[in-house]
Amino acid sequence: MSLAAGSTIGIIGGGQLGRMLAMAAARLGYRTVVLEPQPDCPAAQVANRQITAAYDDTAALAELAAVSAVVTYEFENVPVMAASALAITVPVYPPARALEVAQDRVAEKKFLNGIGIPTADFCPVDNDDELTAALKKFNGSGILKTRRMGYDGKGQRVFRNMETGGFAGTCEAMGNVPLILESFVAFEREISVIAARGMDGSLAAYDPAENVHRSGILHSSTLPARIGSETAAAAQAAAAEILAALDYVGVIGIEFFVLADGALLANEIAPRVHNSGHWTEAACIVSQFEQHIRAVAGLPLGNPGRHFDCVMENLVGDDILRIPALLAEPDLMLHLYGKAEARPGRKMGHFTRMSRYR
Repeated sequence: MSLAAGSTIGIIGGGQLGRMLAMAAARLGYRTVVLEPQPDCPAAQVANRQITAAYDDTAALAELAAVSAVVTYEFENVPVMAASALAITVPVYPPARALEVAQDRVAEKKFLNGIGIPTADFCPVDNDDELTAALKKFNGSGILKTRRMGYDGKGQRVFRNMETGGFAGTCEAMGNVPLILESFVAFEREISVIAARGMDGSLAAYDPAENVHRSGILHSSTLPARIGSETAAAAQAAAAEILAALDYVGVIGIEFFVLADGALLANEIAPRVHNSGHWTEAACIVSQFEQHIRAVAGLPLGNPGRHFDCVMENLVGDDILRIPALLAEPDLMLHLYGKAEARPGRKMGHFTRMSRYR
């Protein structure tokens, strides 16, 4: 049964993704309340209300459940216990199972491999001896990552063609937390697929975007991606398998490496709306944000069709100095996030430049 207009949707997380979800919800006639510890967060500027508290605050979670007809979230590091506790009294989408998988890189890769979707080779690492053994297995090269909480290139260390041994103190320097060593992948490009699954099991997948990262942060997403139709179809099919296996409701972002022969390796699952899908706001009939609200509200999924070729770029830190020039471009959509202070590495907004009408 679909959510009636005027109902309240709870959103955990008050960053730019929560902001754009709240804006999409308002367009569909819904009210929103945001749970976020940071006062005057980007989402609170457009939502109807903010509950200012930690994500695991018991009283705040109870209040969120009491005022919401359904609860969703804008980022994957929501405490699983919080999502599970909320789900006792109010529907929560995507399900807590998706958080469990996405929050641990080892669990994520085991899940993907378990449903037949290949990934880079990997080894769990808990101490320097295990790191030495893992690097030996990968011929002295690999990417060491924290299993949890890393994003935008944080919590990573790269090893290239190193002699095995002599890594004393590495795990301590990484915080003495569970780690994962991933083998290097000789990929030609990186792509992502944004896809949605409704409460009735219906699916909608957007065209794959070709992504470029700088210093671990997404710089641009280009449509169409420079891949063949078979590779595009395979990426969308993999997304459908993941959604079904998780009994998912909502929008998901899935990153892939594309190999020289067009084969795919899944890199990461993001159980939420995704930065590489911001272009849908300008170039599609229904954006990823509206699609997510449709899904969690029990509405029919919208058409994910694309009516423009385009390039989306993030505005990071001092990139906001480009705003006057960007506003002068006739075929460009600019979206700023309402953040008061520009800092290095901080996403301040994005723009989408349309190039060809389809």
